[in-house]
Amino acid sequence: MSVVVQTISTPDGNLLSYREYRQPEGVSETPLLLLHANPGDSRDYDAVVPVLAASGFHVIALDWPAYGGSPAPAFSGEAGGTAYAATLDAFITALGLPPAIIIGNSIGGNAAVRFAASRPQAVRALVLVSPGGFTNHTCATRAFCSFQGSCFSLPPRFFASRYLHHRTPAVRAMLERAGTIQSEPCRIAHSRAVWRSFSKPSNDVRDVAQALRVPTLLIFGCYDPVIPAVSDGTAAQESIRGSELVVLQTGHAPFAEDPDAFLVHVLRFLAAFRHL
Repeated sequence: MSVVVQTISTPDGNLLSYREYRQPEGVSETPLLLLHANPGDSRDYDAVVPVLAASGFHVIALDWPAYGGSPAPAFSGEAGGTAYAATLDAFITALGLPPAIIIGNSIGGNAAVRFAASRPQAVRALVLVSPGGFTNHTCATRAFCSFQGSCFSLPPRFFASRYLHHRTPAVRAMLERAGTIQSEPCRIAHSRAVWRSFSKPSNDVRDVAQALRVPTLLIFGCYDPVIPAVSDGTAAQESIRGSELVVLQTGHAPFAEDPDAFLVHVLRFLAAFRHL
């Protein structure tokens, strides 16, 4: 498997970094896009990428603006799922990709839902991993989002250590990045702006999700304190017609915390879409 790190300028003015994974032979025509959480980057999926690529998919992992190799955009006051969905649209357009399968974690799942609802012809299937936007907010959850969006927010590494349940090599690498590159001031400023968007009514995707007509697999972690499987998983399944819900013994990032269990369900789901 070859890994190429590339950057591309999109029509909306962003410079985006992404990792492209290909097998020497038998490359699929079907792109498999991997979208990370806030904070995070394309390397968060490292534990599962080799198997996904070996299964015949054209795997592309995107760095959201201000994360990984993507520079922070000139801040316009816009952040969150709606802005990320527009970034995803611009990225796919810039690459000229055929209809894709999208795996989105947290805010990556929120953006994937919005994109799939607005451009269903561009999406073959969705795997939403602890997706944001299905929370029935309370005073406590809104207060926490406001706290995380302020100058008093919890340090990225400390907070990540609370929502990542298992300490696998992939998780330890995520925590190391959270304590270094993701703790740079410009990245923390962007993360805070995203957190401020979470408590706004516009972050809710439950109504948007009802318009989805693509096969959807929902994966949640039963130990996730940020996006609980019981409440948010149920809300997501009820919102997305025909979706399948799987709950794993993990926290917020099942693909890094228990890659084998994650792959069992994802590969079964993706088998119908493998096209060489």
